Amino acid sequence: MTYTSSLSIAPLRSALAGRVITPEDAGYDVARTIFAGGFDRRPAAIARPAHATDVARVISFARDNSLPLAIRSGGHGPGHCTTEGGIVLDLRDMRGMTIDAAGRTAWAETGLTAGEYSTLAGAQGLATGFGDTGSVGIGGITLGGGIGYLTRRHGLTIDSVLAAEVVTADGEKLHVDDVSHPDLFWAIRGGGGNFGVVTRFQYRLHPVDQVVGGMLLLPATPDVIVKVIEAAEAASEDLSAIVNVMPAPPMPFVPKAQHGQLAVMILLCHVGDAETGARAMAPFRAIATPIADMVRPMRYPELFPPEDGSYHPTAVGQTMFIGRVDRATASAIVDHLQQSDASMRVAQLRVLGGAMARVPAAATAFAHRSSRILAIVAAFYDGAGDKPRREAWTKEFAWDLHQGYHGAYVNFLGDDSEAGVRTAYPGATWDRLAAIKGRYDPANFFRLNYNVTPRAE
Repeated sequence: MTYTSSLSIAPLRSALAGRVITPEDAGYDVARTIFAGGFDRRPAAIARPAHATDVARVISFARDNSLPLAIRSGGHGPGHCTTEGGIVLDLRDMRGMTIDAAGRTAWAETGLTAGEYSTLAGAQGLATGFGDTGSVGIGGITLGGGIGYLTRRHGLTIDSVLAAEVVTADGEKLHVDDVSHPDLFWAIRGGGGNFGVVTRFQYRLHPVDQVVGGMLLLPATPDVIVKVIEAAEAASEDLSAIVNVMPAPPMPFVPKAQHGQLAVMILLCHVGDAETGARAMAPFRAIATPIADMVRPMRYPELFPPEDGSYHPTAVGQTMFIGRVDRATASAIVDHLQQSDASMRVAQLRVLGGAMARVPAAATAFAHRSSRILAIVAAFYDGAGDKPRREAWTKEFAWDLHQGYHGAYVNFLGDDSEAGVRTAYPGATWDRLAAIKGRYDPANFFRLNYNVTPRAE
């Protein structure tokens, strides 16, 4: 549906305590821009609610006018958080957070970013694990699972969710937890935005004050890649590693001769004191002479540095879970990256296990608890004409890395067909989500997402 002037936004504007931005407003083009490049959609209105009641009113307006509704937390979603001619419900003005330091819990509104949340909690020496990017909204990353710097120590983000406030498709505000609407509570922990708009989460806070972390850059050879993964898997659960094989960026800390050369960029986080952290980093530093070593003791929020708000990359990618990185796998990674001339291309490997793996697979809608390594391959593209070539490269690359497990992490999923979404929610997980969707959103009003189609009971 495209926007027409016959649709009056005035009733929505007058109903909200928050803001409504339309194409006639000066800030419209900035407000409609999302993180990912390549999307030039023009919503009929962008609503920025002030509270949960506003959220319910936006949902009712969109539903009553048969308009698609896109939900935006941090705006990192691959196009689902915007719409052509519909309504964008942008939660960015809902950024309240209440911390119970003694009880180690926090209520946080879903307009907060991971960096903002971590800074507020970090002032108390506490943290909840999200991902590895500070500008990601806590709403989207939580609903999909949450894999990041604290995954091996404290599990997925959803493993720290105690309760939530959800506004459903009929505008009803629900408190959900293990006792109240337990089916919905199960579904929102990994099932994405299929079931309603989560306006705030209650999280468990963990004592995470000092860490040893940062970026370690090593030369990229198959042997180095294998040894890095071996070191990450052998490390204690206090350490999480995100391994990127990619061209070395033209940053001041990288020698000029290395710019654009393949390198292994390891993002490391060890929870604990400086001395123990230094010992944990030693195996990585011993693999090869570092090109750059930015690993140091720091406060946990320092892992989320400020980001360039004007950065809107155009990229395509594939994601999967794999069980090992042996010499053949590492060689395939190096070969594919060397054969591409994309301005930026990457194979990312996230070593899993630890606390994440100890949660039963059926406990939440995240079905891949036993997976050992999360793999992502991606490439930047330069304009629409370049996109098919980069897509073909990522598909071939992913095929060569595939090890027989047909599973994917929904927060990195690129394929939003039903077949693609089923890789994130296999078998019984899909069936259970479809039944819950049928209970809370039988008309599939919340469909601009990695959609689970409702099943009538």
